[in-house]
Amino acid sequence: MEERARSCLLRFRHRLEQDIKPSYLMDHMVSDGVLSVDEEERIRTQDQAVALLELLLKKDNRAYISFYNALVKEAYDDLASLLQDDLPQMLPDAHNKSSDGSVAYVQAVLSEGGVPQRPVVFVNRPELVNRVREKLYRLLKEPGWVTVFGMAGSGKSVLAAEAVRDHRLIEECFPGGIHWLSIGQLDKPDLLVKIQSLCFRLEQSLDSQSLHRPSNSLDEAKERLRFLMLRRYPRALLILDDIWDSTVLKAFDIHCRILLTTRNRSLADSVSGAKYEVEVESGLDENKGLEILAKYTELNRLPEEARSIVRECKGSPLVVSLIGALLKEKPNRWDYYLRQLQQKQFKRIRKSSSYDYDALDQAMAASIEVLPDEHRELYKDLTVLEKDIKVPAKVLSVLWDLEAEEVEDILEEFVNKSLLFVDNHNKPYQYYLHDLQLDFLVEQNRTQLESLHTKVVHQYQQHYRDGPPTSGDEECLYWIRFLTYHMAKYFSFLAHHVSVGVCIKAQIMGPAHLINDYVEYGPILDKEVMRSQFQEFLSLNGHQLEQRPFPDVVQLALSEPRSSEVYRQALLQAQDRTSAGKLYFDWLNKNSVESLSRLVIHPHQGSIYSACFSHDGTKIASSGASKTLKVFKSTSGEKLTEIQAHDDEVLCCAFSPDDRLLATCSSDRKVKVSMRLRVFEEEHQEQVNHCEFTNTSQRLLLATCSNDKFLNLWNLNKPSSQNTMFGHFEPVNHCCFSPDDTYVSTSSNDGTIKLFQVSSANEWKTINVKNMFTDSDEDVLVKCSTWTADGKHIICAARNAVLVFDVETSDMLLEIKTNRLSTVQYCHACPTSNLLAIAFSNYAVELWDLESNKKMADCSGHLSWVQRVQFSPDGSQLLSCSDDQTVRVRLTQIVLCGCKLFFLFMWILVVLMFLSFFQVLEVPSGKLLATLLGHTKTVLHCQFSQNGQTLITSSEDTTIRVWKWQSGECKVLQGHKEQVRCFALLSNSPAETRLLSWSFDGTVKMWDIESGEKLQDIEAHRGAILSCHVSPDGCLFATTSADKTAKLWHCESWQCVHTLSGHQDCVRSCRFSWDSRRLATGDDNGEIRIWNVKDGSLLKICSRESKDGMDSLHGGWVSDLHFSPDNSLLVSTGGYIKWWDVEKGEALQTFYTTGTALKRIHVSSDFSTFVTIDNIGILYILQRVV
Repeated sequence: MEERARSCLLRFRHRLEQDIKPSYLMDHMVSDGVLSVDEEERIRTQDQAVALLELLLKKDNRAYISFYNALVKEAYDDLASLLQDDLPQMLPDAHNKSSDGSVAYVQAVLSEGGVPQRPVVFVNRPELVNRVREKLYRLLKEPGWVTVFGMAGSGKSVLAAEAVRDHRLIEECFPGGIHWLSIGQLDKPDLLVKIQSLCFRLEQSLDSQSLHRPSNSLDEAKERLRFLMLRRYPRALLILDDIWDSTVLKAFDIHCRILLTTRNRSLADSVSGAKYEVEVESGLDENKGLEILAKYTELNRLPEEARSIVRECKGSPLVVSLIGALLKEKPNRWDYYLRQLQQKQFKRIRKSSSYDYDALDQAMAASIEVLPDEHRELYKDLTVLEKDIKVPAKVLSVLWDLEAEEVEDILEEFVNKSLLFVDNHNKPYQYYLHDLQLDFLVEQNRTQLESLHTKVVHQYQQHYRDGPPTSGDEECLYWIRFLTYHMAKYFSFLAHHVSVGVCIKAQIMGPAHLINDYVEYGPILDKEVMRSQFQEFLSLNGHQLEQRPFPDVVQLALSEPRSSEVYRQALLQAQDRTSAGKLYFDWLNKNSVESLSRLVIHPHQGSIYSACFSHDGTKIASSGASKTLKVFKSTSGEKLTEIQAHDDEVLCCAFSPDDRLLATCSSDRKVKVSMRLRVFEEEHQEQVNHCEFTNTSQRLLLATCSNDKFLNLWNLNKPSSQNTMFGHFEPVNHCCFSPDDTYVSTSSNDGTIKLFQVSSANEWKTINVKNMFTDSDEDVLVKCSTWTADGKHIICAARNAVLVFDVETSDMLLEIKTNRLSTVQYCHACPTSNLLAIAFSNYAVELWDLESNKKMADCSGHLSWVQRVQFSPDGSQLLSCSDDQTVRVRLTQIVLCGCKLFFLFMWILVVLMFLSFFQVLEVPSGKLLATLLGHTKTVLHCQFSQNGQTLITSSEDTTIRVWKWQSGECKVLQGHKEQVRCFALLSNSPAETRLLSWSFDGTVKMWDIESGEKLQDIEAHRGAILSCHVSPDGCLFATTSADKTAKLWHCESWQCVHTLSGHQDCVRSCRFSWDSRRLATGDDNGEIRIWNVKDGSLLKICSRESKDGMDSLHGGWVSDLHFSPDNSLLVSTGGYIKWWDVEKGEALQTFYTTGTALKRIHVSSDFSTFVTIDNIGILYILQRVV
């Protein structure tokens, strides 16, 4: 045993003998193999504590460490702390003394975790390895971070891998395994893919029940990883190799044990927990460099040039290895390679990092020159690869047009000469360049970049001329992820992405990656207007690309403006595919539809985390990653003020009730109030997540909440916070005052909302949100809360749902199920209506009506995560801010208004408003021909007679009115007890004088409209009648009802022929086929059924695979149905429009409208033109593409 360890035991022996219970400790030491069973028995017969310490002093370092670990495991933390500083440092090869089984165990653990193997030529650096292991032992008791930092090429990754290649370290500190993840320079979508793959790897080691669907947002992936590391792998080590960005590192701030390698020493400052550092010198010392050269060349005595080469390249392990590999092939070229290093002058290359590439460039030039000419050209092709991307041999086989075996031989040669690296932990092997090597190639071949990328695209098109790869293997994934990159680099015509690229990539990886392609490669494509058009198309339709089954991208693109290249390419594709029987529809009047975004502001460089209206609605403030606060006019976007607000990201901003003050809070832990120049920086100990003023100035307070788990209330007239409120056990994400400022609510990562009384600062109640999620044991993070205008309900966002609670009872009243797989980032209740705005991490904003629990609109347009939404104080506008560096302002009034377009007769168009009167207009002049008054409630339906002289209307007032509209003469048909939503003129009646009406009162009646006489009256259903249709042959009519049934009736006898049962919800619509042999019915669950009229049997059920965000199979109620003239096709409306194959019951095409809740669709006689209107007043005239 080391002397200092022995001295420590002697120094604290008396205290140890007094406090320990040896029987528990000895169990651990026997398991570790440092104490035999016989020794344990002998100790049990004596004073156990004295005997154990006596024996321990006679043993080695392993016994000391085992005793220390036993103290930790048995919760003797105070005693363990006495021994910790004198823990022996294990030699790097100490584990070699162990059995072959120990070595195999280490190899198995590291291989399973993806830890790289030792390089072929390996030089040990025991001092550094010991330092890293020493820091890793500090993670035994608690989670934390060990940072290995140094310059590029200094051997950080090899050092990290070697440090964990130790049996005792793994067994004692990390029995849960070692898991390696190569990071590099990543954006958020690629980081999501990395974490997804890590979670998948971790889940594969568990039972099949632990498998989890892939996460669809970074927040969700982080929480999944947190769950796995804390619950399933609590004593595991996660190694993050080559971290560049603190925002990436924050994604792994999940309270686990992490070793990271980086070039930036300060990165770990951005995360929480214990932190330890090991610095790696930028180069090897001279002897180590010479040792590498000696191992490569197998020379016992190196020439003098060797020392000069090491000095010239500054001891860079990477450069020395490159030169060593060259000398192994050409051992007589020492002087030549030294001269190459000394004489050639290269430019200092400046990329996103600050390298001094002089020595490496020269080594690279020397390396490539020894390749055969044909291989030198192939190596030059690698210039097109992206940094930190591993490529399977199959991709290079396509690029080089060579057999796979020949490609593998060439790649092996590159690897042997240290010109390429191979990851052989997975099959198939994948190959990659070091970023310095890639930088050198790019600089050398800068003038040929376009032609090199052109070659990639042309080779891809040639190889996959019969269709793109769809296997989902590594080769397929490479093309899906990077074909856009190669196309952009050589200014390729991006029409390929309209169909093939969008479909495959979005199905496998989601729309976020597609949009990211256009954001990332946008600067390259600025020469083409088409790039921005494709980007806008993807951003506006990204939420549709999450639908399953996957939507037809060509149909989506046909809704683009006619001047757009996206539309032109889609139309060509549609015309080509219609010849094969596909259905496509062109939106003829789309140019008349205005954008819902009334203002788009680009205020900051970097993500925008917060934006808010002033209370008078004239200004907008925004803040974010740029550390600044900016104020703009809400009407024009003109900048009014810019303030350098904080030293770190500004997470929130808020106006005071009188708009004279602006508060900000930041990751720098400070709260500032602009215009009053107040800074509060002493109270919060961690980043401040949210700030908000009271709603009125009567008692002006500012609330702030933080990761330190506290809520502070500030009186701006006092120097410190007025009250500090506590009770949460995890970070507090959001705080919000009730409308009357009586309460303030807080939302926390502990899965709860707490309500505090503002006057007393006492906790009033806790609403346990996590109890609402019983389907999973994962953590529930409550992102935010918002109050309804009356203060009776509080609404919160958690996971991918929004929950509404009663404030008094804490009962959950409503759960809004969205169609988003991603998380809800924020929600805000309109102060003047029942509308709720919801922001998502997958770029979308939705508007919901709280009273009806229905989605009112999708507000797409953002290109990245939407961080916040807010209504203006009068509810007329809605703003949203996003990581795409924009703030968008929309008018909400269009959602609240409503008008219906009902019927076109010759030159006359009737427009009914939701009022008790309506107007008759002449088209196209718009001249007002008549205003008809009489109904006392909303008019629901109208229809002209065949000669156009009579107009019939029905209303919520239970009446039907027959108008001579030119004279204003009116006959009232009375008899229904509830609203009459619709009626039908019987075409087989004399001069169309008979009218069939149905009502919510469950009755069907027949009238003579000339005399006003009621001819028939039956009680058809126990529930409200929702639709009725007369068969084209005039023999039958069908009714559907809220009682979930449909019925067939004989027109002459008025007897029920068949009752059609099977629907699981209200049957909303029905329609006979033109041959009167089939009946289609649609229900509120989105299901369509097709029946045999003759015997009432069910022929087909038309539905999609799963419910959507409207909790429906059709985006809403099936409100209308129409057969084609040949009865082979069926069109239906609900939340969108769908066309069906009647025989197969399969969907042929879907048209997604901007709004939802389509009531009716008008179809031309040849089934080629379709007219409808959505719930936000947009008219759609669709024409079939031929």
